[in-house]
Amino acid sequence: MKVMIVSWEYPPVVVGGLGRHVHHLATELVAQGHDIVVLTRRPTGTDAVSHPTTDSRVDGVRIVAVAEDPPEFEFGHDMMAWTLAMGHSFVRAGLKVIGGERNSPESSAWVPDVVHAHDWLVAHPAITLAEFFDVPLVSTIHATEAGRHSGWVSGRTNRQVHSVEWWLASESDSLITCSASMRDEVTRLFGPDIPDVSVIHNGIDIRTWPFAPRRTRSAPAELMFAGRLEYEKGVQDLLAALPRIRRSHPGTTLTIAGTGTQQDWLIEQARRHRVTKAVRFLGAVDHEGLVALMHRCAAIVLPSRYEPFGIVALEAAATGAPLVVSTAGGLGEAVTEATTGLTFAPGDVAGLATAVRAALGDPAASATRAVRARERLTEEFSWGEVAERTAGVYLAAKRRVRHPIGRPHIPERPLPERDPGQSD
Repeated sequence: MKVMIVSWEYPPVVVGGLGRHVHHLATELVAQGHDIVVLTRRPTGTDAVSHPTTDSRVDGVRIVAVAEDPPEFEFGHDMMAWTLAMGHSFVRAGLKVIGGERNSPESSAWVPDVVHAHDWLVAHPAITLAEFFDVPLVSTIHATEAGRHSGWVSGRTNRQVHSVEWWLASESDSLITCSASMRDEVTRLFGPDIPDVSVIHNGIDIRTWPFAPRRTRSAPAELMFAGRLEYEKGVQDLLAALPRIRRSHPGTTLTIAGTGTQQDWLIEQARRHRVTKAVRFLGAVDHEGLVALMHRCAAIVLPSRYEPFGIVALEAAATGAPLVVSTAGGLGEAVTEATTGLTFAPGDVAGLATAVRAALGDPAASATRAVRARERLTEEFSWGEVAERTAGVYLAAKRRVRHPIGRPHIPERPLPERDPGQSD
């Protein structure tokens, strides 16, 4: 099939796990014989002079990376305007570069069989291009604005994002989520008139996350967190639990790899809990650095309060790092309690401390669970399996009859009281 994938992230422009997901999916689809074009963007804050649009082929995938238009929008301050401007540039590239010059007999137009959108930021171009080419629109919903904010979308920007997510879900001909919990969330938020939702877990290329058996520890344990430093990732709960962990396991340290809007607030939380000297904030860490940290740590702790899937858990499991994770969303599906890792309820600081203590108190059992976790990866989470199932969704998708739709009803209720570090 000819597939146009539309994503605001694609290497080297990667903000989070979405970029890696789209990259692995695209390359595996090509390996299985499909013709893939990825429509993506150049780095934020650039322009057509410094970073012009490129049209290249990498690993068999044709990548059209679109230059930013000159109007000055900043994602952090003008998110919706910036997103609309990006979408406009994507549409022009999709029509001109990918579609070819339709009025020119010398031009060879590339027309997709399906358009695949990844998240709300590309809703406008994906919907427009699917309509223009008159082909099915498949959308993967990786997360929702309501989910990131405990179910509420009372802020102005929150409501705008939610309404675009609802529109994308309503205009799609088939939907994909990365976990059963996300399927239920999407159905609850955007149903009942949305199309069928298929659950296709994220995958992992275990070749890039080499396994290393756990070594016998003589020094104090080192815990690790890897991910974005945002409120929903729950790092504040891990910092709150660290004093309890250190009482039963003196000298335990925590290494935090990642960046995000909450970093300064989390540093303050470390001071508040008097664990500053036991915590290292490394900032962004490259792939080799992450692998080295995972090989070295006594356990990786992922305390998410909201997690559509949690691909870091797969990456850590591939390296042999013992898993201690919350049961939020997809994490609860990816990790089986006492079999492939230890779990605790989201936001439960006492439960988090208990689970980490159990992992540190029996290193042999932790190592055994880590081996089981890696074995499960090769069976259930290969990118080959993900691509094959995604192609099945493409083949089954049929363009639905369109009817005018009104604006969504969004309850105007306040967000629950939150910690001061949580962003809108």
